[in-house]
Amino acid sequence: MTSGGDAPGMNPAVRAVVRAALHKKFDVYAIYEGYKGMVAGGDYIRKMTWKDVGGILNKGGTVIGSARSETYRDDEETRRKAVYNLITLGIDALVVIGGDGSLTGANVLRVEWARHVDILTKEGKIKKNLAEKYPSIFITGLVGSIDNDMCGTDMTIGADTALFRITEAVDAIMSTAASHQRTFVIKVMGRNCGYLAIMAGLACGADYVFVPEDPPEPGIWEKKMCDLLKAGRKAGRRDSIVIMAEGACDTKGNRIGSTYVKKVLKEQLKEDVRITILGHVQRGGVPSSYDRYMTTMLGCETIERIEESTVSDEPLLIGVKENDIIARPLMECVADTRSIRGLINEGKYQTVMDMRGGGFNEAYDTLNVMINTLPNQPKPGQKPLRIAVLHAGAPSAGMNTAAATAIRIGLEQGHIMLGVQNGFRGLIKGNKKGNIREMTWQSVSGWGNMGGAELGISRDSPKKKEYYAISRQIEENKIDAILMIGGWSGYEVMYNIYSKRETFPAFDIPMVCLPAAINNNLPGSERSVGADTALNNIVEAIDKIRQSAVASNRCFVVEVMGRYCGFLALASGIATGAERVYLHEEGVTLKGIVKDLDNLRTGFDGGSRLGLIIRNERASKSYDTAFLTSLFGEEGRDDFKARSAILGHIQQGGDPSPFDRILAIRLARRCVDHLVQACSSEHKPISFIGMQKGKVRFFDMARWPGMIDKKFQRPKDQWWMEYRPLAKKMAEPPK
Repeated sequence: MTSGGDAPGMNPAVRAVVRAALHKKFDVYAIYEGYKGMVAGGDYIRKMTWKDVGGILNKGGTVIGSARSETYRDDEETRRKAVYNLITLGIDALVVIGGDGSLTGANVLRVEWARHVDILTKEGKIKKNLAEKYPSIFITGLVGSIDNDMCGTDMTIGADTALFRITEAVDAIMSTAASHQRTFVIKVMGRNCGYLAIMAGLACGADYVFVPEDPPEPGIWEKKMCDLLKAGRKAGRRDSIVIMAEGACDTKGNRIGSTYVKKVLKEQLKEDVRITILGHVQRGGVPSSYDRYMTTMLGCETIERIEESTVSDEPLLIGVKENDIIARPLMECVADTRSIRGLINEGKYQTVMDMRGGGFNEAYDTLNVMINTLPNQPKPGQKPLRIAVLHAGAPSAGMNTAAATAIRIGLEQGHIMLGVQNGFRGLIKGNKKGNIREMTWQSVSGWGNMGGAELGISRDSPKKKEYYAISRQIEENKIDAILMIGGWSGYEVMYNIYSKRETFPAFDIPMVCLPAAINNNLPGSERSVGADTALNNIVEAIDKIRQSAVASNRCFVVEVMGRYCGFLALASGIATGAERVYLHEEGVTLKGIVKDLDNLRTGFDGGSRLGLIIRNERASKSYDTAFLTSLFGEEGRDDFKARSAILGHIQQGGDPSPFDRILAIRLARRCVDHLVQACSSEHKPISFIGMQKGKVRFFDMARWPGMIDKKFQRPKDQWWMEYRPLAKKMAEPPK
């Protein structure tokens, strides 16, 4: 059942639960209209088949409906009706997709179950043997909440999509604000959690942000906010953006409304101020790729837990810890979540921040740096370092965000930041060609939400003699450290620089690589900047392809990028419900193609109106996209036609997703701190940064285990390959 407020991603969760349960040979029911349907019974509780959940992956909201029921919450006799309906259908496990209120309501049912069964037995409404067979009910909870306000999970269902809606809206508003030199006050959801406000502020480059976890002092924040915005205007900004969570208040507990904020700004700034309340647009629309594939994983794990558990076991919350699916005691998570509201009312804000977790705090700290309009002055006696920033490799959305963050963080710390145009090629040509220039705070204004790479890139590796030119430019420009933001070719060049240190002493400075590649194939990191944007581009394109395919009974073979890494193919396959995914890691066999063809025929014979095959561009040299399309088209005969779609460079374009913006900001800030610290140490490492299991780490190239025979090796073990069986399970009906 889905209950409470709807959230994008609920439908993928419903689909995953139903199909995973059918693979276990379970009987699975959908309760329509939440607790209202549970109480009403009858047609509100329906047995589900494989086809019942087909075609819902890309739909927003919840197809089985949601409704709040005050009667269920307040009346024990009403809950007894729900127990009767469940027990007479033989239901012994309940999957609730909703917020803390919905999850609490399910636990109340579990706690009262035995008493209700006893009364129903005495009243003769159920037989004694049925009562003995179902002494309790096992409950699992999936958190559907765009606010991302539940303890025990890093992300709730719908939060990523909601952040998408907010950033799209704020990006659009910023262009209007800049055109008219206006200030906008934008209110986002988040009654007791500032996640959406903080992340939107980071992703969009807001000038001021209000969150419930860190309320401002009354009578003081007004001047502080206006001074920041005035400084921005003086520095050349044409727009000012204030983002506030709907639960914003001051330290005295007084609510801060958007109308009051507008009044303060208008009186002190003497300019036009507008209010935009985004409201329920944040809940609506198709779910993002993350809210499809990660939620699918949650639904499948839920069924695994149900199979392993008994009705006497404590309820579980199935959540996410970075890229891992985890289980936590449900009511502990609910209790912690509800305690935060009381702690805010009591003014224990630091405790609340601690409960939100390290990632939340780090993001908020970075936001407070980024909203500064101009950098601070260097500390007395501090030597300003000269840090160069450049790109290398293929374009990747988020490169601009990372560069802008690094430059502003460096400037804020009192250092000189150099922008190198056209990557290593620009470094070779040097500043005589204008390829190396000092960057200012405002020179990167607006970069944060832009796709592409304003500094330009280079993909070709320098020739042997050109490393001398790089060495000379490092010396002539007195470069103390280098930050390379890019992909595999950039990593290889940095490794070559490391290997030539004995020949060129100028290379003995700290350098670090920040992973930015849509292929998500870089060492030391589970995530690369740009991969999430590329994945969303793919999913958006395939959604349109599916509409075309349904209209004309077609099978589409869609080729996606990734080179020797199948992340984009596999994740997009899960997110779009592809019948088959071909990966470089597995290869393609004739036997497998024949089986896939048989499955396609069976599907179309059974009433399917489309087929979807996703192929990694390097899955096979022989069985390429054209071959597969011709084969499937020839063998489809009258059942279906086959067409191909090679998505190409649209996967590299577009404005970065909120996920990629936030990841780029997080990694760039750490990189600058790392370089500054390394400059004062005896060891000058050439490193690469990565995020593994939620923790950011630096890896010294000299100690990287992937270096074999002095060759920088691609990583072979990938976390996402663990979910390969899941893609097959969701695509192939049980026999």
